[in-house]
Amino acid sequence: MFLQLLKENRYVSLILTALRIYLGWQWLQAGLGKITSGEFDASGFMYGAVKNMTGEHPSVQPWWGNFLKDVAIPYVDFFNVIVPWGEFLVGLGLLLGVFTSFSVLMGLTMNFAYMFSGTTSTNPQMIVLGMFILAAGFNAGKIGLDRWLNPFLKSVLFKEGKQTRIPQDA
Repeated sequence: MFLQLLKENRYVSLILTALRIYLGWQWLQAGLGKITSGEFDASGFMYGAVKNMTGEHPSVQPWWGNFLKDVAIPYVDFFNVIVPWGEFLVGLGLLLGVFTSFSVLMGLTMNFAYMFSGTTSTNPQMIVLGMFILAAGFNAGKIGLDRWLNPFLKSVLFKEGKQTRIPQDA
């Protein structure tokens, strides 16, 4: 019943829009600050997280610390690009209400990555708000560009209610 309210109620879409804009602004500011400063380097954050994966009750679980050590740190230059641009694009998507569900899903992914790395800050709050937006689906982007983009994409991808098929011999 609560999910139906989130997904279908037009008054709830107003509340979801306010939450979406708030989250979008937070993500946009975080990403834009990193992009414009030109000084963003995630290596210190990653090394700090790896350091916190030891002890009796580590704030970073060993499986995540090993991912950071073996995958993220060797490719830190790549992460130095995708983190700020990811934050910026998530913020833009949420502010404009375009690809809302995908945008909030990517935002949640980043929030969880930060929390897995041992930080808290505003991440739990952003996760809770993001979960409401994700659960609401289309209703969260109804007051936004998704209102026009989703029907257009459906008409392009699905003609007359049938999915377009690629011939097997093509």
